[in-house]
Amino acid sequence: METENTKNANHRTGGAARRVVELSHPIRHGMVTYPGLPAPEISVHLSREASRDHYSPGTEFHIGRISMVANTGTYLDSPFHRFGDGPDLAGLPLDGLVDLDGLVVRTVDAQDRAVDRDALLPHPVTGRAVLIHTGWSRHWGTDRYGAGGHPFLTARGAAWLAEQRPALVGIDSLNIDDTDDLARSAHTTLLAAGIPVVEHMRGLEQLPLDGFRFHAAPPAVEGMGTFPVRAYAVLPGGEHQR
Repeated sequence: METENTKNANHRTGGAARRVVELSHPIRHGMVTYPGLPAPEISVHLSREASRDHYSPGTEFHIGRISMVANTGTYLDSPFHRFGDGPDLAGLPLDGLVDLDGLVVRTVDAQDRAVDRDALLPHPVTGRAVLIHTGWSRHWGTDRYGAGGHPFLTARGAAWLAEQRPALVGIDSLNIDDTDDLARSAHTTLLAAGIPVVEHMRGLEQLPLDGFRFHAAPPAVEGMGTFPVRAYAVLPGGEHQR
């Protein structure tokens, strides 16, 4: 069943229907992504009214301005985020970020908020976008989201993933690490292995366990390790949640 939040769209390509599922949060002026980080400031550099002086009658444009930290909304971490000698956003190959074979690991009903190796073992993850569906995104925009107690990937789980070499790992939680772990074990292990991380996802409940393509490409900014992405999945027509 489609919901307003997923903003799914139906398309036709070569006569075959497909469904596009939104997996990222919109960025809004003043919103909080992670407690303690400044909110984005969205303003106008050139208004439509002011632009009329530059163009022919009836022609106008809007040029916006945004000031924000890189860790805003749904974002991707490159190895440079953790390691000074790792690839930055511009150094990530596109074929490791777009049109990836997607896999959902569902842990919504788990008793333990820690996503450990055992939860991952049944899944063939090599070369795929592994998206961990914890259900924490339901708290987005509330104090509960960043108040602690969020689901996370354990050090053992991250180590197993690094051995299996997925293309990237995503999660719909505040952080892929337990924020009480100041060593940030999951980030450290995955990014050291060259595996990008996508955090603060949403909409994973709308995806099947597999059989979809995943996309999450940030702009190619040199000297930065993190940036918001428009993450989305493309499903063949007729696909249903499993």
